Amino acid sequence: MFKKFTKDDVHTKSNVKSSVQRGLKVKLVAQFPKLEPVIDELIPKKSSLVLFKCEDKIQLYLIDNEVVFFQQFDELIPSLKVVHKYPSCFPHVQVDRGAIKFVLSGANIMCPGLTSAGGWLPEETIPEGSIVIVKAEGKETALAVGKLLMSSDEIKAQNKGMGIELQHYLGDGLWKFSPE
Repeated sequence: MFKKFTKDDVHTKSNVKSSVQRGLKVKLVAQFPKLEPVIDELIPKKSSLVLFKCEDKIQLYLIDNEVVFFQQFDELIPSLKVVHKYPSCFPHVQVDRGAIKFVLSGANIMCPGLTSAGGWLPEETIPEGSIVIVKAEGKETALAVGKLLMSSDEIKAQNKGMGIELQHYLGDGLWKFSPE
C-alpha cells in the first residue's frame, strides 16, 4: 500500500476537531480494546491531530509530525511507530526467518511462513479481516502491519496460499514519511 508513497501523494492537510478526535479514540478502542489504558497518551486531549488526505482514499492522522494511524475506507490501522511504543496492545503473529526479506520488500505473507517451525499463530482464533502485527523469528520489534485474509484457524488448517495482506512495513513510504 505504501511501497512508493511520497509527499506528492498527499492532496490536502487539515486539523481535526476535538469532537472528531473523541470519535476516533472510541473507534480505536473498539477495534483494539487493549489500547484503552493508553489511548489518552497516544492521542492527548489537547493535542493537534492533523489529517492528511492522500491518493487511493488513504487518510493519515499525525500528531507532532508523526503518523499515529492511517485509514483506508473505514478501518483504522496503527503505524509501526505506534506499534513499537505499545506492542502489547495489538494482536500479533510471527513469520519464520525465511520470510523476513520478502516482508521487508513488501510481499504479502504466505501461510507456510506463519505455520513453519519459526512461525507462530496464537491459540485463540483471530477472525478474517483483522489487523495484525507481524513479528519475525528472533526479532524483538514488529516488522509489518497486515490484514488477515483468512482466520488464524484457517491458516493453520489450509497451510497454503496467501494468509496476510501487507498494509505497512519497515522502510516503506509511510515509515519514511515526513510532512516537512
